[in-house]
Amino acid sequence: MFPIDLSQRTAVITGGASGIGRAIALAFAKHGANVWTGDLRPAAENEPAFSSAGISQIHCDVRREADVRSLIEAATAATGRLDIVVHSAGIVLVRQIPDVLEEEWDACLEINLKGAFLLAKHAIGPMQKSGGGSIILIASNSGLLPRAHDPVYSTSKAAVIAFGKSLALCHSVDKIRVNSICPGPVAQTEIIDRALAAADDGGALARHMIDATPIGRALGRMNTLEEIAQAALYLASDASVMVTGTSLRIDGGKSLGVPPPRR
Repeated sequence: MFPIDLSQRTAVITGGASGIGRAIALAFAKHGANVWTGDLRPAAENEPAFSSAGISQIHCDVRREADVRSLIEAATAATGRLDIVVHSAGIVLVRQIPDVLEEEWDACLEINLKGAFLLAKHAIGPMQKSGGGSIILIASNSGLLPRAHDPVYSTSKAAVIAFGKSLALCHSVDKIRVNSICPGPVAQTEIIDRALAAADDGGALARHMIDATPIGRALGRMNTLEEIAQAALYLASDASVMVTGTSLRIDGGKSLGVPPPRR
């Protein structure tokens, strides 16, 4: 069994102020990594936990190349290397195509897909100098199995997965591994919290999300932030040194199809 040891490694995480990105940042720091997070809205309430863990928090709009470049440069200037990047920044769009505004399409594709592109673009050079690295893209099970209620979001996440596979092939020669994580509904994330708050009956919506997930329904819960963070730890570590171009489903079987009847 490989121990998870990220000491002496530098990690950069977008969307690190909350939800999945925050959980990954804390997990990486706990296992020894030097961690920099970038977020459009850095959260002051993170400072005590981040400061204690040695995590640096920087403003970053992943749609702006200058911001992404600055985030990478801050991390590499401080440590002289770059080993891990995670694109966790993302937004959801629940709307049918005839009702989607052009600016909504642009925002969803720019944050989810262009953000992944810009992070990879500026990470590859420092990773090459460091002798390799791990790029982790937070996608979604909607990118594996499109859903009827969010076609734009599904498109953006399918593109993220395809981008990761191409990148993995292109940069295998550099010992750079690229993998996607495809979660189902994850509790305590901004996307889920907003959906539940906007619903007429948040409890009913939560039960519907859980019931659509085979293992989730059996356990009576959604995915947890810690489960996604553990997957990122694996993909960032030497335990996954031969893993690249994959799409790791952490969705309780939701992307497999309709769950069987309850027993």
